[in-house]
Amino acid sequence: MKLQRKNGLRATALGALALSGALVLTACGSDDNTTPGSGEKTGAASNIKCDGAKGKLLASGSSAQKNAMDLWIKNYMAACSGIEVNYKSSSSGEGIVAFNQGTVGFAGSDSALKPEEVEESKKVCKSGQGINLPMVGGPIALGYNLSGVDKLNLDAPTIAKIFNGKIKNWNDPAIAKLNEGAKLPDKPIQAFHRSEDSGTTQNLGKYLGATAKADWPYEAEKKWPAPGGQAASGSSGVAAQVKQNDGAIGYFELSYATSQSIPTVNIATGAAAPVEATSENASKAIAAAKIKGTGKDLALDLDYATKAEGAYPIVLVTYEVVCDSGNKPETLGTVKSFLTYTAGDEGQKVLSEAGYAPIPAEINAKVRETVAGLK
Repeated sequence: MKLQRKNGLRATALGALALSGALVLTACGSDDNTTPGSGEKTGAASNIKCDGAKGKLLASGSSAQKNAMDLWIKNYMAACSGIEVNYKSSSSGEGIVAFNQGTVGFAGSDSALKPEEVEESKKVCKSGQGINLPMVGGPIALGYNLSGVDKLNLDAPTIAKIFNGKIKNWNDPAIAKLNEGAKLPDKPIQAFHRSEDSGTTQNLGKYLGATAKADWPYEAEKKWPAPGGQAASGSSGVAAQVKQNDGAIGYFELSYATSQSIPTVNIATGAAAPVEATSENASKAIAAAKIKGTGKDLALDLDYATKAEGAYPIVLVTYEVVCDSGNKPETLGTVKSFLTYTAGDEGQKVLSEAGYAPIPAEINAKVRETVAGLK
């Protein structure tokens, strides 16, 4: 098999997300410590299993899951002495390209593999193909920066018109109608979107396509489809632009909003009240997801048009993309060990404490079974 290319990149800096003191980031392992480099557990207080893990594991992709991945890697590397996991936060599109080029052990993507990407993966997964393992759930927040406005409600048609440039000012009648009593300024809207191919962009497009087709006639693709607006790189780049510019609005995973104290839009879905972007509310929408993948592939079908009470509709699920069979022998053990942790109770608990939504238990049970059977 083609050998994994190695490089000296270190894991991206941790601590982007402020967590409560209740989040335990202690190292884990058993009292029977072994020497560094053995791939065995060291330290105390966890159930992370390092069996079969060795050396360095490279991964890349979705920036939406970066904050979760940072926490997972910190915990895992504290538990598994001598093991190094590097996750390059870029974009879903770049992650899938890297996976299909054979330069990473797994990729993170906010959208399931397309049929042509699955076909391409067979060149790397010599005896199998790439599959989607849902690992991280969460709301795509619409973060905004608008002086004097600490609460903002929007519905799908209005969001579509803001992001395709048809609504240009914050005191537009369509926005005012959804925010009675709010003092909306006569200020131009600066709408920011992702500059690179992004699964987050695609999920936002799926929501707008399902709920505001008349105002959002574009196909749900990873490349930003609409005219106008301003582009920024990665979820972190979009969040930074919103934070810096009064009158700005953009979309990114919720943890980017909470870590930078960026207020988020409540979505009017047709339920009794507009729905806030929270992990709990996203979980209500994700819990209704159905598995649409076949065989070992666990791609999900999400209901973006939900009107269920308290269900936040703009959600994403980040998949870890792996070979079902034909993984590189030098990284297979570490891939299985690391993903066993992220899909386990400890790894999923980190999600709920960090502003993400855990994968529903029934689906997660299938993820664990699939990870255990990777070859």
